[in-house]
Amino acid sequence: MNNFLIGIGKRIKIIRKKQKLTISEVASNAGVSNGLISRIENGRTMPSLPVLLELIAALKIDPSNFFKDIENAQTKKYIHISKEEQQLIEKEVDAEGFTYHHIFNKSLSAIGFEAVILNISPNSKREKVVTDAWEFKYIISGSCTYYIGEDKIIVNKGDSLYFNGKIPHVPFNHTAQDCTMLVLYFFIDAG
Repeated sequence: MNNFLIGIGKRIKIIRKKQKLTISEVASNAGVSNGLISRIENGRTMPSLPVLLELIAALKIDPSNFFKDIENAQTKKYIHISKEEQQLIEKEVDAEGFTYHHIFNKSLSAIGFEAVILNISPNSKREKVVTDAWEFKYIISGSCTYYIGEDKIIVNKGDSLYFNGKIPHVPFNHTAQDCTMLVLYFFIDAG
């Protein structure tokens, strides 16, 4: 699922909250279930075109205005989501003391998966590398600078980064403290 499609759910949620509408109100006006609205807003499912048009009508917004602020980052070689951009997920059921923040989702036909914790000490050095995996990084503590191809991305605690490992890349820690991250490798069936 690309960022443009994920942006649809995020846009629905922003408009709904701005208009002080509940999930139930939008669902009722659009003729769909509360659970569907929640799944769409949280990026877990995409609405069909007819349902999307009903949602836009239920939000009382012009379709051209609905789509104008949705970002399409297809030209970038990576997806960087800062901690501030992470979406609070509203669950369909009440759960006291449980808070879910959406940091990333990507549909992949993975035949292999690996998860590691990577610690990068200050002033560590390594040449750019390539892997046969799509790589997802979630910064647990500290910060570092990722060089992906010709791009330079600063990632801080709470940020996430996703990119094709076949693009030469390397993280550098230019700070005085360790940077610790969760690294997920998704190995895709090329056949």
